[in-house]
Amino acid sequence: MQSVENKVISRIYGNQRGWSFSKNDFLDLGGDDLVRKALSQLEKKGTLRRVLRGLYDYPKISSLTGDVMGPDLDQVARALARKHGWRIQPSENTALNLLGLSAQVPAQSVYLSDGPGKRYGVGNRKLEFRRRPLKESGFQLRESELVVQALKALGQERIDERVWAKLIHAFPASVWKKMTRDIRTAPAWVHEIVREIAEEVTV
Repeated sequence: MQSVENKVISRIYGNQRGWSFSKNDFLDLGGDDLVRKALSQLEKKGTLRRVLRGLYDYPKISSLTGDVMGPDLDQVARALARKHGWRIQPSENTALNLLGLSAQVPAQSVYLSDGPGKRYGVGNRKLEFRRRPLKESGFQLRESELVVQALKALGQERIDERVWAKLIHAFPASVWKKMTRDIRTAPAWVHEIVREIAEEVTV
C-alpha cells in the first residue's frame, strides 16, 4: 500500500510546478491528520513551499537562472477558492495581464468572488478578492474565464492584429475548440471571436 505521503507527492507532481494547493485537495487520499503530516514532512524536505497559512505550492524553477520563482498568484487564488468553496473569476485587468495583453505591471491581482472580500499578501505582491455577482461564472475552463474577461476589458473595437496574434498563441487548438462550446453564455461578439480563432488555429 502506498503511504499517504507518496500519494500526496504523486498528485503534486501530476499537477506540475506552479500548482498551489491546501490539505483539502488531498483529503480523498487519507484522514485530515495524515494529510497534514504528509504536507508538513514534504515542506521540511523542501519539496513544497508554504505560501500562506494552510496553503502551499510546488515552486516553479526559472529556465534561465535556475532560481526558484515566486508563487503563481492565479494558482494561489484558485487554491484559496477551492479551499473555501468560493466561485471566482479574474477581474478584467487581471485577465489582460495573465494573457500578456497589457504592458502595465499590476500592483495586485484582483478576482471577483461570491465569497467575502479578502486581501492577502503573497511575498511582496497583493492578491484581492472582491465580492461581486458573477455574471460569467458558469464556465468549465479557466481559459474561458480569462479570454472572456480580457476581451470584455478591451472591447470589440480594440481587437487588432496584435491582440489576435497573442490570443492565437495563448492556447493550443484543442483548448480553443473546447472554448467555443464552453462560452455560449458570453456576449455574442466574444463568442464569435473565439469561434473565428478556433477555426483559424485548426486549419
